[in-house]
Amino acid sequence: MDSEKDDITQEKEWRIRVFDSLSFPTLILSPDKEIVNANHVFFEKVGSSEAVIGRKCFEVFYQSKDPCPVDRCPLTRVLEDKQARTILIKTFQEDGRERWEDRVFSPILDDEGHVLYIMESIRDVTRLRVLEKELRETKEFFEGVLLSSASAIVAAKRTGEILFMNRAAQDLFGYRMEQVQGKKSVEQVYPSGKAREIMRMLQDESIGGRGKLPPTKIVIINADGQDIPVEMTAAIIYEGDEEVATMGIYNDLRERLAVEKKLKEAQVQLAHSEKMASLGQLAAGVAHELNNPLTGILLYLNLVLERLEEGSDYREDLEYVLEDANRCKNIIKDLLAYSRQAAPQKEIFQVNSLVEQGLGLIRDQKLFINIDVVKEMSDEMMLIHADKNQLSQVIINMAINAIDAMDRKGVLTFRTYRDKPSRKVFIKISDTGCGISEDHLTKIFDPFFTTKEPGKGTGLGLSTSYGIVKENGGEIHVKDTGPHGTTFLLELPLYVPTDAD
Repeated sequence: MDSEKDDITQEKEWRIRVFDSLSFPTLILSPDKEIVNANHVFFEKVGSSEAVIGRKCFEVFYQSKDPCPVDRCPLTRVLEDKQARTILIKTFQEDGRERWEDRVFSPILDDEGHVLYIMESIRDVTRLRVLEKELRETKEFFEGVLLSSASAIVAAKRTGEILFMNRAAQDLFGYRMEQVQGKKSVEQVYPSGKAREIMRMLQDESIGGRGKLPPTKIVIINADGQDIPVEMTAAIIYEGDEEVATMGIYNDLRERLAVEKKLKEAQVQLAHSEKMASLGQLAAGVAHELNNPLTGILLYLNLVLERLEEGSDYREDLEYVLEDANRCKNIIKDLLAYSRQAAPQKEIFQVNSLVEQGLGLIRDQKLFINIDVVKEMSDEMMLIHADKNQLSQVIINMAINAIDAMDRKGVLTFRTYRDKPSRKVFIKISDTGCGISEDHLTKIFDPFFTTKEPGKGTGLGLSTSYGIVKENGGEIHVKDTGPHGTTFLLELPLYVPTDAD
């Protein structure tokens, strides 16, 4: 009997030692919330056993005479379902800083399964909560940075499943986050096979280093199926040595490429203008040097022909010489027109009158025998402020070129209209000729370029027309060409009268 008592005593002492050695503050509560015992760590933090044992838990923890509300106190639920409960409680330290405690309530049952006591274990999780808060704030900060980035950012699983798209990426690709997250693969936003090619480049250490891709120009496909040129950098995300995800950063190149294209066109235009100016100066010098002796040649040829008798053996030969000399005179006239030095003599006139004047000044009206001239003239007021005589020469040159392209038979159409918002007047000149080959399109405004047979043209008509239109603030270009014919478009500034006029 004494031995049995000794065993019970030893077991009780052993349990007390185990309870007392727990590293977390722990206490034993009766079902009516009275503290019946506590371990050594608890007493160190709270006070002596006399200040704790026999008192209610709410009196010790909250210095309150009233029990905690049922919805906040887990003891009630522990007594009901006999299951352990956990609650996270925020308190404040003496210096006002937050203190977080994780309290675990575990039921102690008798042999019949009734709750005799509840063991409450208190663990200080303030540091963990602070770290969680800092981690959450850091995560929110980086998410904010990613979301607000002007560059499009896309993250995906190693298998290709899209995990994240920031706002810029959603705008670039045309998808909302809920449309792609876990539903689409990155392979769907690239041309076929491109995603695998990018992955191979990422894994090639000779390209950008391990798991890195330097800025690379590629094409992506947006939600509407449009190809969009972008500059992309990418990286593989590792956990240890395992590839777990990829991330791509994209910058839309459409605006940059458009600017580069305009810059390139401007550079080509500048080079062309400089070439035209240089050739103009050369042409002016050559024309003036040739004009004087040629005038003498023509004068004396005409005098000789006037003195020769009708049946002279020399008359036919001299007439051939005169014909070639006149041809040289016309070439010099074209050179002087191309190399004009004087500023335009501008006046205000209706654009329709320009077409009529230009067609009326073509000396050889026999050119129009098999040509059907169609005039689609707008009735709107379309005033321009330009040199009418110069622009009439453009109409003449364009009409003669069109007639030659149609082999002197076909339909020649002139159409005038305006675009008031852009303040422009347009003259369309269309023919039903053979069209202009693609190889010649970039050369047609170059001086001395011609597709006509030798002796049939100087190649100065279009280049002269180009220079005249530019001098008068306009543009001229080929709008359409093909086997059905060619359409040239002249753009001139619309003159809008002001109150001061």
